[in-house]
Amino acid sequence: MDDQKFSNYELSQKQERFSSAGFILTAIGSSVGLGNMWKFPYITGEHGGAAFFLLFILCLIIIGLPVLLAELAIGRSGRGSAATSFVRAGGGRGWKSVGLLQVIAPFLILTFYMIVAGWTLHYAVFSFSGKLYSGEDFSSQFSGFISGYWPVVWQLVALLISGGIVILGIAKGIEKFNKLIIPSLVVLLLILMIRAVTLPGADEGVSFFLKPDFSQLTAESALVALGHAFFSLSLGMGILLTYGSYVRKEQSLGTASLAIGAGDLIYAFIAGLIIFPTTFSFGIAPDQGPSLVFIALPAAFSAMPLGTLFGGLFFVLLAFAALTSAVSLLEVPVSYAMERFRWGRSKAVCIIIVILFVLGIPSVLSLGHVSALTFGGKSFFDWVDFITSNLMLPIGGFAITVFAGYYWKGAAEASGLSAGWFRVWLFMLRYVAPVLVFLVFLHSSGILQF
Repeated sequence: MDDQKFSNYELSQKQERFSSAGFILTAIGSSVGLGNMWKFPYITGEHGGAAFFLLFILCLIIIGLPVLLAELAIGRSGRGSAATSFVRAGGGRGWKSVGLLQVIAPFLILTFYMIVAGWTLHYAVFSFSGKLYSGEDFSSQFSGFISGYWPVVWQLVALLISGGIVILGIAKGIEKFNKLIIPSLVVLLLILMIRAVTLPGADEGVSFFLKPDFSQLTAESALVALGHAFFSLSLGMGILLTYGSYVRKEQSLGTASLAIGAGDLIYAFIAGLIIFPTTFSFGIAPDQGPSLVFIALPAAFSAMPLGTLFGGLFFVLLAFAALTSAVSLLEVPVSYAMERFRWGRSKAVCIIIVILFVLGIPSVLSLGHVSALTFGGKSFFDWVDFITSNLMLPIGGFAITVFAGYYWKGAAEASGLSAGWFRVWLFMLRYVAPVLVFLVFLHSSGILQF
């Protein structure tokens, strides 16, 4: 598709716009996915608790907010899919490959992310039914589940739910869904937080999360905090480029960026006040890695009064968080397909869901210990996760800082910042964010190790 077609071709999805509140809630929904409820607690546990959390806040401000604002500004200026935003915002044709990377990455992420979203749906149903707590060996229960074929079914369920929302469009689908789900998430978070902090022995968990011991921090802790600040805001995934194209001209992107960052931070904070008091109350180590949510916490809920109820609420919360991010990820390739192939929204969603389902099957089967799908010490699932999260996203984020900081002549006008704040933003994009994103890439790719 040539540049003339870019300028003349307006698609139906680009004629839709978020309301101001709807945009902020939707952007927060994209950031409060599994990362803050699943990954954030265990990496915080691994890196010393409160001191790591403070470091994460600093990184969110230094690297997260400048890149977040840059993505939104590029998206609104370009008014195209993630693949064409750079070119339509004024970049040369060489930026088309960078934009395409921002479509490929979320597409590949969805092939395994929908699997984990399916796990959360399964655990929500089985927790409320009480079947989750019928035995005491939660490790074997989880291993047996992910090595079977039920995850394929739940993956399809997660895809159908997400597709059903996206197919309704921006205002009637994605925005309406987030306006319903985000307040519901807040209610669930507060209920579970109150239950957690009132458990016997919860004080130790609260102290671990809120009283910093800076001796626990290392150089690796700093890089992990940087990486999580970057990924928790859904940066480098094409989501904010795509959502930016739906933002009204009168929307203040600076204010929106602060609101999105605050929403992400508050969610992580409350998640910590759920996870750590619960784990410490039942003598569970908080640094158990990914198994913390699906193995350790069910053991805690099984021993808790009304554990079936609170466990069910927790996994509903996890499922909601997974689906808000899944919807955001799905909109990126759908927007691209509508623009590139001139498909209607319904056709684009249906075709992409079928492809995602098929491509996700190797990842599901690789967790069932199919030897042909495990190589180099990693399962197929782990390889796709590694390539997208550790390589493609940092590269995409680095490209955004270079484009907005050095190349883009329309950055000042598109950002909507005052002259003083624009200079601060530009300094961060030129001299701070690129260096830090590059360090994240070196660390996450395994080149820089400690």
